[in-house]
Amino acid sequence: MSFLRKQPDVPRVDLTPMVDVVFLLLIFFMISTTFIETPGLSINLPESSAEAIDRAPEELKIFLSREGDIYYGERLLSLREFEALLDEGREVADRTTFLLMADEKSEHGQVVTLMDMAREAGYLKLAIATEQKPLKGKE
Repeated sequence: MSFLRKQPDVPRVDLTPMVDVVFLLLIFFMISTTFIETPGLSINLPESSAEAIDRAPEELKIFLSREGDIYYGERLLSLREFEALLDEGREVADRTTFLLMADEKSEHGQVVTLMDMAREAGYLKLAIATEQKPLKGKE
């Protein structure tokens, strides 16, 4: 008499749940990532040993190039257009941070002029963007 032997099952690892989790993590990180808005303008920010601060929810980012050109996003502004831009935001100027991203080789006088114009327009929070200096021994 011959008995039918049951074939042993080969153990298999089901990877479907792990792939689902990886895709969910990928989607989460893609959505929660912040993107830095900088125009196609090359600006070398000066270095500072000051601590980095959290960005304010509302800010007006102005870029000053090495040549002295003023940009708002991708738009090149004259000094008169810059002044008009500041006037447009007078209602929210007290809650908005004026962030000047000036190239380290830009003229000091122009940086002061732009900051002064922002102050006169009612912007109370003025900031100059810098790069974090590497810590000594951590280069």
